[in-house]
Amino acid sequence: MSTYLSQKALEELEQELKDRKNERSVHSERISAAKELGDLSENFEYHTAKEDQAQNESRIFQLEEMIKNVVIVEQQKGGNTISLGTTFIVECDGTKQTFEMVGSTEANPLEGKISNESPIGAAFSGSRIDEIIEVDTPSGKRTYKIIEIK
Repeated sequence: MSTYLSQKALEELEQELKDRKNERSVHSERISAAKELGDLSENFEYHTAKEDQAQNESRIFQLEEMIKNVVIVEQQKGGNTISLGTTFIVECDGTKQTFEMVGSTEANPLEGKISNESPIGAAFSGSRIDEIIEVDTPSGKRTYKIIEIK
């Protein structure tokens, strides 16, 4: 399955992967030190260190899979329809909001980054300036007017 990311997000994931791989030695050292404390069946430090190591390895695997399947989405400028990589301004209830359409991995609604796979992202996808879009949200139906596509 493809992972849609901006170049910046890819670089951030690659840095996280590098950092997590560098942490492997720390986890090994913690496990070795905990083993020296004695009986492993009741050794809290050992079990915690093993859990932390497993979580780190799981994230490394996840990052490698995302990076392996990445599709870089270039920021779209000057287009007339909303698609991945597009930044656009909408008006809802007299308030203007700026959104950027991103892949699900990068989505962060608090930063205005909405996933193309989310209900609101799917509703905006393919829309043009001056279109009115109705979206069912957890707080009820919302009506948006597309003001600008950057």
